[in-house]
Amino acid sequence: MKNYRLAFLALLAVNLVLLAAAGAWWWQRRAARTPAAVPAGAGPSAGAGFGQSAAAPPAAPAALAPLQLSPQRLQSIGVTFGRVQRRVLHDDLRFAGNVAVDEQEQAYVQTRFSGWIQQVFANANYQYVKQGQPLFTIYSQDLVTTEREYLLAKQNQQLLAKSPVPGVAAGAKSLVQATLARLRQWNLPRREISRLERTGKAEQYLTVDSPASGFITERNALPNMYVVPATRLYTVASFSPIWVYAEVFQNDLGRVRPGDPATLTVDSYPSRTFHGRVDFIYPTVNMATRTARVRLVFSNPGLLLRPGMFVNVDLKIPMGRQLVVPAAAVFQAGTQQIAFLDRGHGYLEPRTIVAGPQVGNNTIVLKGLQPGERIVTSANFLIDSESQLQAAIGSFLPPPAPAGGSAAAAQYQLSFSSTPTPPRPGANAFQVKLTNAQGQPVAGAVIQVTFSLPAMPAMGMPGQTLHFNLEDKGGGNYAGSGNLPAGDWQVAIVAQRAGRVIASRQLSVSVPGGME
Repeated sequence: MKNYRLAFLALLAVNLVLLAAAGAWWWQRRAARTPAAVPAGAGPSAGAGFGQSAAAPPAAPAALAPLQLSPQRLQSIGVTFGRVQRRVLHDDLRFAGNVAVDEQEQAYVQTRFSGWIQQVFANANYQYVKQGQPLFTIYSQDLVTTEREYLLAKQNQQLLAKSPVPGVAAGAKSLVQATLARLRQWNLPRREISRLERTGKAEQYLTVDSPASGFITERNALPNMYVVPATRLYTVASFSPIWVYAEVFQNDLGRVRPGDPATLTVDSYPSRTFHGRVDFIYPTVNMATRTARVRLVFSNPGLLLRPGMFVNVDLKIPMGRQLVVPAAAVFQAGTQQIAFLDRGHGYLEPRTIVAGPQVGNNTIVLKGLQPGERIVTSANFLIDSESQLQAAIGSFLPPPAPAGGSAAAAQYQLSFSSTPTPPRPGANAFQVKLTNAQGQPVAGAVIQVTFSLPAMPAMGMPGQTLHFNLEDKGGGNYAGSGNLPAGDWQVAIVAQRAGRVIASRQLSVSVPGGME
């Protein structure tokens, strides 16, 4: 029992020592990160009382930084470039549709009087008839009686035309006009009235003609059938022009306008294209499919399009002259849309833009770019990763100057090498060569090399930053050494003289895993 107690006390003492060491280490780290005191009146906290401190501003999200990639690096990750251009665009919407009869070209055949059908000439559905072609004959007692009254009124008018009695001639004439108006109200053909006046004899059977040319889509006329004015005997529909019903997604509905030109293709006639237009947009949306019905009108030469056909509709929507980039040039970074501008010599600059809809292989740019600018059109994801890494070490290295910048930015050049090459995990030697624009060595500079490795929270790996100061070895050569863990490092080299940065360079160094 005594031994267990001693072991417990020893373990407790060890834990207390470790806890104290951890606390001391944390206090030192915190003191090292504490910023220097701000002189009175030099900052927003000036004049604050004892124990008071200015509220720290909220941490801004990490921003992208410009970067420079070598030609070999650009080629290895497959970077391609394009231009910002202004083009006349036509949005292309493709959807399926169904052919239907043009309801405005339908005609119904009905009589305005009762009677019995005698003989039927058009006796089959989808029989084609021409305007004025006989459909059937009908006997109507009311019609025959009215025709006889008309003939009798005409005879009386002739007899009483010279009557000396006032009003008799006028009354006979008005009777003729009344019976003629009744025949016309019954939609009696003009040829029948002309025949009646010419022959002076009422016809027992009246022939009813087709009011339009087209196909009979409905037929109810049968021999010996008694009909009334409410009986629909025929429906005649013209198949030219033809209607097409299509379902358009509500996201595309705002771009469709009545009158927009459209083309139609159908698998039955692969070499034919039919031309039409948007005729009507229905005011409701199907809640199940989130689509709205659109009606289009197409000419139908040769009556090749038939009701019920499944067709493909291509809607051309004019969008005017727009500023566009290749669709692959727009990178969606969270809630932002990014494009990378090529400034020449491998310098790439991230630019926040506002992109509009995608039209074919192009994306409309609403804000952020100018015509003629050269942009990256592929490998944007890899470049974005590189840009984030450069932003992570932005406090150690100013962003690269774009091509065509000031002459001072190009006065000095830095070259970097290591021993061994490439670096290995553990001890490594670093060499930097500093020269001017004429290639002559530059001495007396302060050179710092910073290695940065981004954190990977998903793998539980914190970020690392290592600083190495190189010594001037003469002749523009600077050297130093240090230990490097394995990983893909971003390297920032800064050369200073008299406290001013005279040259800087960024590059990537991969340290393979394993220890030698």
